[in-house]
Amino acid sequence: MGMGMGFGRIMHNAYREDIQEKPEITKAMLLRIAKLFLPYWKGQLLVVLLVALISAMGLVPPLLVRQIIDGAIPNADMTLLIWLTAASVGAALVLGLLSVAENYINTWIGKHVVFDLQNAMYQQLQRMGLRFFSETRTGDIISRINNDVSGVERVITGTIVQTLQSIAVVTFTLIALFAMDWRLSLVGICLIPTFILPTRRVGKARWTIAKQTQEKLAELNQIIQETLGLAGSVLVKVFNREREEQARFREVSGEVVRLQIKESLVGRWFRMFIGVFTSIGPALIYFYGGYLVIQGELTVGTIVAFIALISRLYGPTAQLFNIHIDVVRSLALFDRVFQYLDMQPDIQEKPDAVPLPTIRGDIEFEAVRFSYKTDQPVLEDISFSVKRGEMAALVGPSGAGKTTTTYLVPRLYDVDAGTIRIDGQDIRTVTIDSLRQQIGVVTQDTYLFNTTIQENVLYGKPDATEAEMVEACRAAYIHDFILSLPDQYDTIVGERGIKLSGGEKQRIAIARAILKDPEIIILDEATSSLDSHSEALIQRALEPLLQNRTSLVIAHRLSTIRAADKILVFDDGRIVETGTHEELLACRGLYQQLHQEQFKTTHPEVSYL
Repeated sequence: MGMGMGFGRIMHNAYREDIQEKPEITKAMLLRIAKLFLPYWKGQLLVVLLVALISAMGLVPPLLVRQIIDGAIPNADMTLLIWLTAASVGAALVLGLLSVAENYINTWIGKHVVFDLQNAMYQQLQRMGLRFFSETRTGDIISRINNDVSGVERVITGTIVQTLQSIAVVTFTLIALFAMDWRLSLVGICLIPTFILPTRRVGKARWTIAKQTQEKLAELNQIIQETLGLAGSVLVKVFNREREEQARFREVSGEVVRLQIKESLVGRWFRMFIGVFTSIGPALIYFYGGYLVIQGELTVGTIVAFIALISRLYGPTAQLFNIHIDVVRSLALFDRVFQYLDMQPDIQEKPDAVPLPTIRGDIEFEAVRFSYKTDQPVLEDISFSVKRGEMAALVGPSGAGKTTTTYLVPRLYDVDAGTIRIDGQDIRTVTIDSLRQQIGVVTQDTYLFNTTIQENVLYGKPDATEAEMVEACRAAYIHDFILSLPDQYDTIVGERGIKLSGGEKQRIAIARAILKDPEIIILDEATSSLDSHSEALIQRALEPLLQNRTSLVIAHRLSTIRAADKILVFDDGRIVETGTHEELLACRGLYQQLHQEQFKTTHPEVSYL
């Protein structure tokens, strides 16, 4: 649990560094953001026109009220009063319809830009190699593709449109105010400079609190991910740590609540501050306007219209003074999205790569070197060959490089030096799809999707017929078990196949590989944790999978090792011995040592090397 808590702190600190970084605003970045909207420029133009029209239409009701007070009522003109009243209702109706249209178009654009970004990011992540996923936190990947991209939608539908609306409202309102009376206009806007500085300070305060809140939310999400996931939940229960984890959750969630209340109070003080000034402004207009009315230089209707219009001015003005905060937040989201979109996959397909034709299955490693980090080689000078239909067993201590070697064949990683050939062709010169299409992999950590058995098996060949699927399951000795289930092939297996035993999951994975029918099989034959019955079934299931196929098997069972055409003994990233079981025992080297050590503690037929 200490390791989990330590990992949570690492996640928290890394996330904190991310959110505190402010993006560098460049012309290139702004142009790139603009390109996201290019496919929807017609809709954007329509939104701008609607925003301008709505802002202009907002002036109509106060101006009609002015005519009612100054014209219709003093002159007892009932016809004019009816027309002006009807016009006010009509203006409100038109204004509402325009707002609905603007909101719909704006939302449509925002959803489609997010759709484009999410698909582009998902496609980009699918292109990344295993190195990226082994070095990147899953939480960060989910946050980028979900939270950050969703935040972009809020920028589109919120920040951008609100800014346009504020500019339009302020512009049209000032024009109308000065057109009615320049003296009252100066009185109305004289207070604006006095709350520019407080507005900016409030904006910065909210930005700081928002960052702190995001930090705590990230920590809270990490606790949820660590302790409520399948593996974490089991760990918490078996070590009886429920109360400690509940206390940790309560502490962090309490901090989140405290910060959210603090941010809300900052907003309340801000709104109160603006409310005071929106009261002082009209009071000054009433005072000075009343004086002008008494002097006969102004009408009462003009004062009423002024009060209505001036109330439209303060809110948008304050928003514009705080716009830099929203811009930084918005650009930070785009910057995080662009960081992922700009990543270069470490597994690159050459421009002149050709499809790999149907292969025989000859595999050749020549002086292969590989490292996860440049100064720490994992594999050094790996050279061997496996002919079509042969089985090569990879044995050796844990961490010797066996799994890494098998991952190089389907280019899950790329070699740092040396060459891997299939049928004499360098695998880096062929397309990745055509290479992986002819390679089947059954890993030690069998992964099943949380869906039906049928969908999990068909993942190996989506266009397979039902008869082909059933035949593959028969060959894997899992068909009868599936038929014994209430929902049979429609049974949901649960997260990572939790509803099935280890042997059942592995046989489904073998059926999936059989259905794919590849020429090369990579197998991590992990049966050490299974009971003898499941182990026997898996061994029978492996027979049709390995038959007449070239196979690289990370071997654990003595029977498998004996059946191998050649055994490759790995130690510290090198192949130190090669030969058959009998040949290697006679050499009295590492293989014999491993065999003797393991054979003492296992069944005579099972030797986990």
